[in-house]
Amino acid sequence: MSERNFFAELKRRNVYKVAVAYGVVAWLLMQVASQIFPFFDIPNWVVRLVVLLLVIGFPIALIIAWAFEVTPEGIKRTEAADAAGQRSRGGAWIYIILIGAALSVGLFFVGRYTASRKQTESAELPAKSIAVLPFENLSEEKGNAYFADGIQEEILTRLSKIADLKVISRTSTQQYQSKPGNLSEIARQLGVANILEGSVQRSADQVRVNVQLIKAATDTHLWADTFDRKLTDIFSVESEIAKVVADTLQAKLSGAEQSAIAARPTENSEAHDLYLKGRYFFGKRTADDLKRAIDYFNQALAKDPNYALAYAGLADSYVLLPEYSRESSAELFPKARAAAEKALAIDNTLAEAHASLGLLLATLSTSGINLRESKREFERAIALNPNYAPAHHWYGFGVLLPLGEFDRAIAEVKRALELDPFSAVMNANIGFCYLYARRYPEAIAQFRKTTELDPSSPAPHLGLGEAYELSGQREQAITEYERAGDLFSQLTHIPLTSDNFLPSLAGRYVLKGERAKALQLLDHYKGPTQRGAAPDFAVALDYVRLGNNNKAIDWLERSYQNKEPSFLEDIKVNPLLDPLRGDPRFEALVEKIVPAQESSTPSP
Repeated sequence: MSERNFFAELKRRNVYKVAVAYGVVAWLLMQVASQIFPFFDIPNWVVRLVVLLLVIGFPIALIIAWAFEVTPEGIKRTEAADAAGQRSRGGAWIYIILIGAALSVGLFFVGRYTASRKQTESAELPAKSIAVLPFENLSEEKGNAYFADGIQEEILTRLSKIADLKVISRTSTQQYQSKPGNLSEIARQLGVANILEGSVQRSADQVRVNVQLIKAATDTHLWADTFDRKLTDIFSVESEIAKVVADTLQAKLSGAEQSAIAARPTENSEAHDLYLKGRYFFGKRTADDLKRAIDYFNQALAKDPNYALAYAGLADSYVLLPEYSRESSAELFPKARAAAEKALAIDNTLAEAHASLGLLLATLSTSGINLRESKREFERAIALNPNYAPAHHWYGFGVLLPLGEFDRAIAEVKRALELDPFSAVMNANIGFCYLYARRYPEAIAQFRKTTELDPSSPAPHLGLGEAYELSGQREQAITEYERAGDLFSQLTHIPLTSDNFLPSLAGRYVLKGERAKALQLLDHYKGPTQRGAAPDFAVALDYVRLGNNNKAIDWLERSYQNKEPSFLEDIKVNPLLDPLRGDPRFEALVEKIVPAQESSTPSP
């Protein structure tokens, strides 16, 4: 057969048409594999397999097209079809090619758009950023879950001391399971480029730690290793992991940071084990669990009286316990301060202890507020551990906000949220920053976001009520105040019919215009009878709403005498107290709580 006859025969047997149609359909399938498969978390090797099979199938399709013909009576060998005078129609091939080409072009441009968008999102994420996901507990004894959690937290803590890294707080990573499916989506939610995941297996005095560092956007394994060590050598494992991660991400370490990630907090393995149990229960954030944490920290200190981290954990537990129970802050805060000061006396480089002390200095207690010293402690904490989210949060909300430095306060709390994006407390408190800055639309939007993040928390509903009230939207304010009351009752187990909710009910009556009912309730109310109930500060706000400034200041002074925490610290900036500003008695009270020398910022 001559060359000319051969090409003519290829055309007669529709081999050209099959080649073009196969190319179009194959291109379409490749686009489907590369653009659609990732949405279903199908591994990349499946995409590569599809491409390989399509390439292998091309010559096979041409051979079949040469040897066989599609006729009205079915598929026959070409020679038989020629003898019978049966040939396939060519029109179907045209439709296949056109439809396949259209779909391929559409998927191509969709792919280009999504790829460029992913590249943009990836480029926005800092390369030197990481989230340490919960480590899987592979121990036969499931009670060792606290140990796996503790190793994860300690590795995270060592990494967080490196200023050149962005490290996400444990409270935001804990919601994810060990070895999750869609790492790129998790990384996007957390705002990081890299993920560290691993597992821990403990048996007697032996421990195995498996870790792998993954670039989330491409699911590329940057590093992985297994460490088999004795339990007494666990600190060196944590240090080695932190050092390799930092080197892999090309993070620069100062001499102080190298020392910090190589530190051995205790030489007593029993004390360390008890400390890890304390951190485990501390992370659960309930009244009973915080009390168990305090017990474990004390047991750790009994084994090693110079265990500074155990004192820091004790301080943090005492600080948080009043928020989750009816325990008195007046009783617990002095214990917290003593623990924080003891921790710093042992190790002055503990950022956590500096932050706890800073918070105590910014809280109204028996010793009063000292924002200047508090500011110094927070700045020291942030210098020691730039990734410690609570330090940024407490500094912004507890120091800068009460001083009226709204922009700086918002910036610090935003930085805290970058490091701990799913913290309901921080999300609510940045809403209060907007509220006190008189940025009510932003406050409302932030509080609404927080109600979705934590539907069971009364704080964002209280904030919404205040924001609506200050915006003149009384009906919406009443609805949110009622919702906050319901949630607070569920949280504290104090029934709504209790006298402790009378100030809240009176406030709603005022907003409804029923002043007589409000006054009747307030005359009946003698003050909180249970811890965790409505404070004297709430009664003061009711009298402000009623326009009775003298009565309002009487109750504010009573609140001050009772050292009610978390209310009067913001007396200088709270917009609900604006009607009292300029009154000599009120200004004298403000001076007692936030002395003028603390800041040159004027009251709003």
